[in-house]
Amino acid sequence: MELTTTILAALVMAVGIAGLIVPALPGLLLVLGGVLIWALGNSGPTAWTVFGIACVLAAIGYVVQYVVPGRHLGRAGIPKRSSLVGVIFGVIGFFVIPVIGLLVGFVLGVFVAEMARQHRTDEAWRSTKVAVKAALMSVGIELLAALIIAVGWACVAIPMAL
Repeated sequence: MELTTTILAALVMAVGIAGLIVPALPGLLLVLGGVLIWALGNSGPTAWTVFGIACVLAAIGYVVQYVVPGRHLGRAGIPKRSSLVGVIFGVIGFFVIPVIGLLVGFVLGVFVAEMARQHRTDEAWRSTKVAVKAALMSVGIELLAALIIAVGWACVAIPMAL
């Protein structure tokens, strides 16, 4: 049973990490869910300690994922409204253009919002590039948190399963 649970948890985590690389799934949440599946299947103090540590790491990842890029945007003088318009366009793009629609929509949305605010193409494009870098930074932070959780889990779970 422990080996089956460990394999299932690893698959859920792999899907979560893939969901971070190809944005379609809540990646960090799935990685945390994989650790929870494993903890439920093992239900020992070690498993629950690993799950608790994973929860703390995920919480830190979520906070840092929003704080660091937000400061980056703030320093560049880009209002939150432009990022919000980018996210809305990104969600629409996700459904209109398969696979790349999220990115295309986000870029288009930020550019449109910045053109409306600044009325200059060169400045709007500069702001758009900064916003895209901040969005990629956010994804990178979430991916790093997910990988730290997955590797830490694997260091404990694999020896226990063997």
